[in-house]
Amino acid sequence: MGIKEWDEQDRPREKLMSRGASELSDAELLGVLIGSGTPERSAVEVGRLLLDAVGGNLVELGRMSLAELQAFDGIGPARGVGIVAALELGRRRRAAELPTTDRIAGSTDIVSIFGPLLADLPHEEVWAMLLSRSKRILERFRVSQGGVEGTVIDPRIVIRRALDRNASGLVLVHNHPSGAAAPSEQDLLNTRKIRLAASYFDMRLLDHVIIADSESFSFAEQGLL
Repeated sequence: MGIKEWDEQDRPREKLMSRGASELSDAELLGVLIGSGTPERSAVEVGRLLLDAVGGNLVELGRMSLAELQAFDGIGPARGVGIVAALELGRRRRAAELPTTDRIAGSTDIVSIFGPLLADLPHEEVWAMLLSRSKRILERFRVSQGGVEGTVIDPRIVIRRALDRNASGLVLVHNHPSGAAAPSEQDLLNTRKIRLAASYFDMRLLDHVIIADSESFSFAEQGLL
């Protein structure tokens, strides 16, 4: 039975308008984004199939590529783009809602700033944060973006930007799409290279934080700096 044949209160769009978005299940919200289903399934059922494929985990759904979404019957390019855009807006909203701080006291502050931006990305990104002598945040910027396996860090990019801002300290942050926060050999090498390069200009690498799904790893806390 198609959505149009459902009781009006059970139709996801009408339900959203009359009772609010919070009353809809994840599958119903996806049904609203999908719009219409197939001859065999309603839009909500297509949404439920998507959720079943990721074990009901919206974080994993957010990591699906457009091509992966389009592999599902009922998800074409337009609907796939709509789902990707909606999930990205949700991620950005979550990041914007977090309280911000203008000074860094430790790795907890670093994770609170970058966790919402990086934790559920399907690819790896490296960011740098530049700090004054009093650890006030001067700037934060993306250094590089890579694939699932990793990305390259060019120390010259980081140090040049730090010199331009007259920074006294800096922090590196990157994510592990694998979900495990433990550093790789490449992570250890990159940390050593940045720390050495910074020392030539009387700057300190204060921390390198790796962010994963539900955990993080701080080089400073582990005594690796």
